[in-house]
Amino acid sequence: MLYRLARPLLFRLPAETAHTLTLRALALSPLGGRAAPEPALAQRVAGIVFPNPVGLAPGFDKNAQVPDALFGLGFGSVEIGTVTPRPQAGNARPRLFRLIEDEAVINRMGFNNDGAEVVGRRLTQRLGRPGILGVNIGANKDSPDRVADYAEMTRITAPLATYLTVNISSPNTPGLRALQDESALGDLLDAVIAARGPHKTPIFLKLAPDLQTSDIDAICRIALDKRLDALIVTNTTITRPAGLRSPLAAETGGLSGKPLAPMALDMLRAFRSATGGAIPLIGVGGIASAEDAWQRICAGASLIQLYSAMVFHGPKLAQNIVTGLARRVRAAGMTSIAEAVGTQ
Repeated sequence: MLYRLARPLLFRLPAETAHTLTLRALALSPLGGRAAPEPALAQRVAGIVFPNPVGLAPGFDKNAQVPDALFGLGFGSVEIGTVTPRPQAGNARPRLFRLIEDEAVINRMGFNNDGAEVVGRRLTQRLGRPGILGVNIGANKDSPDRVADYAEMTRITAPLATYLTVNISSPNTPGLRALQDESALGDLLDAVIAARGPHKTPIFLKLAPDLQTSDIDAICRIALDKRLDALIVTNTTITRPAGLRSPLAAETGGLSGKPLAPMALDMLRAFRSATGGAIPLIGVGGIASAEDAWQRICAGASLIQLYSAMVFHGPKLAQNIVTGLARRVRAAGMTSIAEAVGTQ
């Protein structure tokens, strides 16, 4: 009810200003702890037991300011970041746009974050607290050696995170997506795996939705060869699906939200086919309901993540999806949601 009252006021503000105010409100929130247990929804991925499959995608809490409040909203996991070795201001404002008519968001943030030193201190301070916390790592825009940046981020954050996500799929850092190319990806992952050292923190890889079939096949071969722990499918798209109604659709940047859903679902199915189910997949992009989440799980996702849909549906969304998924597991006569993965 509070969100329904606040939303018209928040939507009068620039999107980034509203987001900053939301973070400040969460910082004052008494919410905390871990997601309520749903035995039928627990999922084991990369040796981690997720209390439910609904995770918060990175971008909401870039700097690990409010992860505990976010766990209190019902998320089974929270992924912070993207974090780079050095602090980074990101691209010029405005750089975040609500496409209200389309339930979508366009961002060209550019990996704005406080940097590894500051974020690392925050992560160190919360060590020992409950909750599955992923750290999404990236490279500085002006870095002369981006592979070295990812290796440095791995060394810093591997002892502090439940898992790491190597983000090479943001469209807002020029040239970053070239690291998805077969010739570059193997070297990058070798550097990250070596930098992990003795911690053996699981490594996930986040991918773009704008890949060709040959790219998918090559990425899957490398991921299996390097024994990655999961693939996250997908990041935002640089394309603009037909039918967008908002006048802001012409803004440059990555598109997320409802219009991305069909493309992200198709990409998930393609990765499921290419991997043969041999590596866990995490479905992201346009998920806004229990129906959307169930569809991704049946298409091959062991876990799902969301972010943009919270802008339009409010802070109860994660818990609503968790409740809906539990209902669907029971209706299907299953004892565990793991039984639904890849059934369609």
